[in-house]
Order: sequence, then structure tokens, then C-alpha cells
Amino acid sequence: MAGRYCEAPEETPPIVTQSGAILLRMSDRTAADAILERVRSVPEGTVVTYGDLCPGAPRRSGAVLAGCSDPTVPWHRVVRADGSLSKGDRQRRLLEQEGVPFRGGRVDMDMAWVELENV
Repeated sequence: MAGRYCEAPEETPPIVTQSGAILLRMSDRTAADAILERVRSVPEGTVVTYGDLCPGAPRRSGAVLAGCSDPTVPWHRVVRADGSLSKGDRQRRLLEQEGVPFRGGRVDMDMAWVELENV
């Protein structure tokens, strides 16, 4: 179950998410591994947000993905909360190949977003 949690900043108490998950304090490596495990669990044709990966610390998710070169991590399935893409055309091509719907320049979050607790 540890892969479902992220590290909370040291100066704050543990956070309980809406689903009841507790954000535990972990080493940076453990937190990064948990984030990458969550990214790997995102089904093809769907997306999640940086905040979904690590509630309360979406920038941590971005930093972990930016430093990851593992080809087994489907980084392109992680988008901003408003559906915009951090990696532009390359990310859009990969998502379109998986059938992710777009509304203009953004992912149609009503159609493509999946709650990680449900996968």
C-alpha cells in the first residue's frame, strides 16, 4: 500500500485526502518511486493530473517526472489540472495515438480523466 502515498513536507502533519489516503513522510527516493508507480498504473487512453499523483504537492510529481528517463513510465498521461500539456506537441501526439479526446488545445478532462483510486 505504500506506493499509494507521497511525502508530505516535513513541517506539516500528515494529510488525509478525500479518499482517506494518508500522505506519509517518506524518503525522497521512496516518494519518487511511489509517484512513478502511480504513473505506471494510469490506463492507456486516460490521464491524471500532477496533483492526483501527489495530493498537496503537485510540483513534486512534476520534478520526479522531469528527472525520469525510464521508458516504461507513461509520462505523457500526466497533464495539468486544466487539461493543458506541459510537453506540448510531443505529448499531444502520444495522447492522440491512445485515443485521448481533446477540446481545442487541452485534454477533455470530463472524458479522459480517471481517478487513480478506481484503477
